Amino acid sequence: MKEEFNIISNLIEENTRVLDVGCGNGDLMKFLQENKTKDIRGLEISKEKVQNCLSKGLTVIEGNAESDLKQFPKSSFDYVILSQTLQAFLNPELVINELLKVGKKVIVTIPNFGYWRVRLQLLFKGTMPVTENLPHEWYNTPNLHMCTIKDFYNFCSSKNIKIFKSIALKKSRISEINKSNLNYKNLDSHLGIFLIES
Repeated sequence: MKEEFNIISNLIEENTRVLDVGCGNGDLMKFLQENKTKDIRGLEISKEKVQNCLSKGLTVIEGNAESDLKQFPKSSFDYVILSQTLQAFLNPELVINELLKVGKKVIVTIPNFGYWRVRLQLLFKGTMPVTENLPHEWYNTPNLHMCTIKDFYNFCSSKNIKIFKSIALKKSRISEINKSNLNYKNLDSHLGIFLIES
């Protein structure tokens, strides 16, 4: 988690306007507020998590990204972050399109379903994988659309979405993703982090 937060922080310029979509308990927001920018807001669907954020002094509104991002003016934030949440939406493509309207740049992080440990669990156990980044059982998971680093990279390419930076994370090892190493990074990394722009 800490490595992911550091990478996201390094992708953001200081003193910019940031929106964290699906901000959960506000851990990333708090980290960015303390290390990068004071001008950060959150959008969260869970009333309980919104209350948790507010109790930490964070600016968070309750809302559903699939329907409520439309309320924000075009390019109203310098950066919009979607951290390990894309797979939980009914319509991930709609959400990406809305993020790209609201933010000048968008940071998306995805738990990589193509990671070799995930593949092995599925292959040898024959059950849906449970890992640190995918901690739920099949019956209680919020994840509706499992995605790999390769899936997201190819999605951006097919939709003409510019990828400014694509980063693979394996434990604390950080490396760049590009066309020539895409298959390897898809196999060897548990998390993908993308900085994109429409």
